[in-house]
Amino acid sequence: MDWTASERDLDAYGCAVLPALLSPVECAALRALYPRENVFRGRVTMARHGFGRGEYQYFRYPLPEPVERLRTGLYPPLAAIANRWNASLGNAARFPATHAGYLERCHAAGQTRPTPLLLQYGPGDYNCLHQDLYGDLVFPLQAAFLLSVPGADFTGGEFVLTEQRPRMQSRAEVVPLRQGDAVIFPVHHRPVAGARGVYRVNMRHGVSRIRTGARHTLGIIFHDAL
Repeated sequence: MDWTASERDLDAYGCAVLPALLSPVECAALRALYPRENVFRGRVTMARHGFGRGEYQYFRYPLPEPVERLRTGLYPPLAAIANRWNASLGNAARFPATHAGYLERCHAAGQTRPTPLLLQYGPGDYNCLHQDLYGDLVFPLQAAFLLSVPGADFTGGEFVLTEQRPRMQSRAEVVPLRQGDAVIFPVHHRPVAGARGVYRVNMRHGVSRIRTGARHTLGIIFHDAL
């Protein structure tokens, strides 16, 4: 992976695509986990909570090996970016070099429930713009992996980011993804350089309406939940 290019895209656009991190076989294996209730700790029906339409399930510990591998492997380079972002914003907090070290902080703060999740959408389903905040400790970057084939398994269902800069209209970014691609994006805000220095930009993400078929996504969130 070209982390220099990814970091540049995150700074410029608020997101970066990591292409083909998962093979079609790996994507199919992850999709096949969805009916296995013993793999998950809880199911959320979005319409019941006003989150949109569709549903998702949070994995339980121990995480399936591919999910654990992705979460552990992506964390170190993202922690380096997160530390640079905090420094640019004048935030003294720094993230440990390893994900195990960061989870120790989460668990000491009472955030012990795993947050990686598998999302399932059907025709007419969508995900409202939101932020994945589960407690006081928040790792500022997360990843979403598209497990289905656009144009074949489903149509519609674009990944959407919005950012709200102070005293400006919201800006939307639609991110095209192929099966196996990951998109890296901020959980709640990111730094932007302005004429008077660096300031925070508020970020939200969601998924547009599925027109046809079924769409599955793996979400990797690095902080655990209360």
